Formats: sequence, C-alpha cells, structure tokens
Amino acid sequence: MHHFQYRGNEMYCEDVPIQIIAQKVGTPFYLYSHATLKRHFSAFNDAFDGINRLVCFSAKANSNIAVLKLFANLGGGLDIVSGGELFRGLKAGILPDRIVYSGVGKSVDEIDYALKTGILMFNVESIEELELINKRASLLNLKAPVAIRVNPNIDSKTHPYISTGLKKNKFGIDYKTVIEGYKLAGRLENIEVIGIDCHIGSQIIEAQPFEDALKSIKRLIDELKDLGIEIRYLDMGGGLGITYDDESPPHPGEYARPIVNALESSHLQLILEPGRVIVGNAGILVTRVLYRKSGRGKEFIVTDAGMNDLMRPTLYNAFHAIKPVVKTKERLITADIVGPICESGDFLAVNREISDVKNGDFLAVMSAGAYGFTMSSNYCSRLRIPEVMVKDDLFYVVRARQEYEDLIAGESTPPFLEN
Repeated sequence: MHHFQYRGNEMYCEDVPIQIIAQKVGTPFYLYSHATLKRHFSAFNDAFDGINRLVCFSAKANSNIAVLKLFANLGGGLDIVSGGELFRGLKAGILPDRIVYSGVGKSVDEIDYALKTGILMFNVESIEELELINKRASLLNLKAPVAIRVNPNIDSKTHPYISTGLKKNKFGIDYKTVIEGYKLAGRLENIEVIGIDCHIGSQIIEAQPFEDALKSIKRLIDELKDLGIEIRYLDMGGGLGITYDDESPPHPGEYARPIVNALESSHLQLILEPGRVIVGNAGILVTRVLYRKSGRGKEFIVTDAGMNDLMRPTLYNAFHAIKPVVKTKERLITADIVGPICESGDFLAVNREISDVKNGDFLAVMSAGAYGFTMSSNYCSRLRIPEVMVKDDLFYVVRARQEYEDLIAGESTPPFLEN
C-alpha cells in the first residue's frame, strides 16, 4: 500500500490529511510515514532470509533519532561516517556492536570515540588510517576490529558525484594494494582483522554491478584465506536506488537473490548498508506557494522551501515529483518552481508541468526522505525546518522548527568589538 495518496482531491499521509499538518505545523517541513519506513526496512531485511545478515541503515540518508529508533526496534544496526552519527545512533538505542564506521576521513577524536564505544568494526579506507587506528587502539589498550574497503573498479552507472567504486574515486583501496593492506593489518598488534568492505555507489538502478562486485570480493576473500587471513564479515555496502521519476530499480528480492545464492553455504556474516532505498520514498517535503511571477516566456512559482531545505535538485539536478496537496481542476502550466534564496541555482524543478497553483497552496515534493534534511543548512540564516512522523491517524513533530536564537547559539563577539 502506498502511504502518500489522494483520497478524493486531498493528499493523505497514512490516515492524516497533509493539509491539516501544514496548517498546524507551518511550512516548510519534512513528513515521514511510519508505515512506509517499517515496510521498506522489513522488505529489505526479509529479502535476505536464509543467510546470516545485519542490516545497518546508512545514517547519512536520514539521521533523525525517531527514524533510527524505529529501525533499532526492528533489529537494525547503523552505518555511520562521523562521530556525530555515532552519538545519534547510541541515543536512538542502537547497540554499539551493531554499528559499522565508514568514511575516508575519520579524525583522531572520532576514532577514539568509536574505540571506547566498542563498535562492531571500522571500514578502513587507507593504509595511513589503518596505522592511525592501530596507534590509537594501542594508547587505549584496546584491539580495533577492522574491515578494509576495497575499490573493485566497478562502474555502478550512477551520477558521478555518488559513484564510489571506480579507481578514480577517493574511496577504498585498489584491488592490488588491498592485499598488502591486509598483510600489514595482520602484523599490527592492536588490529583485529574481521571483515572486508565494498561499496560501489548510490542510486544504482541495475542489479548487475552488485553481482560483479560480489564476484570480485569473493575472489579476494579466497586469496586472503590462502594467506592465512580469515574473513568473518562481508560488508556489501548499500546503494540500491529508488524511483524518483521513470527509473525501474530492481526489487530488493531481485537484488538479494544472487547474494543469497552465493553466501547461503558460507560462514560469512553479511553486512548491508541501505539508506535511500529504505527512507527515500517514505518521506516528502511540504512547502507553500508564496508568489506567482511571470517573465518573458517564463512562469515562476515561488515557494517557501529553498535549496537550503532540499539541496538535491541544485546539487545533482535531481528530479523530484511535485504534486498539489489539494488537487483542483485548474489547468496545467509549465513553470520553474523556485525558492526564496538569492541564487539562480535555488530551484526545486525547472520547466515542470504542474497545476496552476496560487498563493497559499501547498505542494508536496515527493521522494524526499533520503538526503533531504540531512543535507539541509542555515544558508542565508534560514531556520532549519521541522520533521514530522505520521503513524496511522496521528502525527508527531520529531524535530522542532528552529527559532532565531538557535541561529546564534555558540557564537560570541570578542572583547575588542564591544563598546
């Protein structure tokens, strides 16, 4: 069942009219469906029935602690890329031994925090990082559990900004060098080698790149075994795409089938790091029309949501469907849907066919549950917007709208500026 749908002319989230939420909370705001989040997580996890696996949701896609708590309650873990995401995960009740730490630029403070917390493993991205983790673990009298991230040089056929598995990308260690990395890891006294990691990109809409990466990693695991290095955890990353416009990504079952077939007789525990595929279509951005503006041969719809609220259209030229919260019988027009920020790149859609909306109408920007709020900012000193979760016929504000005083929290003027 789709949980953002029209009943008559009015769009609902589960059993709540979105217009009612907008009137009570104010716009803009992010809106998540509890039922959709739960269904997507369960569908992804269940696709891997028959093998030992841990689904570690990718916090960078959506780090609201209510969302993370929901996944924790379903038995999920967490994939993090910062100390802040570790803090959020722990606050949401995710157990440390269900957290994996990815990312190319872990700082000393973040490494120490993760070591003291007792996370499941570090996904190591470079030889220098491996040596630093060993040094910090030694100083703390601990052993650091690690997997090394291999870059398999697989083309994931996605946007170049979110491709991570090619040799020209900054992520991981190339296939040849990774063997030397594992040999070194085996000699380091405060490193415990437990896994291998591979992540080839995001918003991937074909199953074949995942199959190619798996074949490459299995060969590497066999080579490591011949060297006396036993791998217990295989982290296949995430990256499965969703439908924004006319994409046809594989169902989680289709994506999972070759992985399950390859691992069902294996001793390996599979780690998965889905993000977008779980939350992307479980959330929308609700905004209000501020003005209509006509230029020479051009129509503009100015909304109260801008690029600081949803960066994806500006950053990736990404498509998000935009629908009226209340449908009318007005004619369709072609317009740019733009925000209030003084940047030409501040748009939600360009040359989009849309209802002939007017001042005060509400619009739903669809498929905004992933990389929406997490990429938002206070650019132009705009307040970061609320997040709301609906369950059945009730809604809950799970992040309050900022107030102006929040904008200057932590700032101060030095004495030489005071009169």
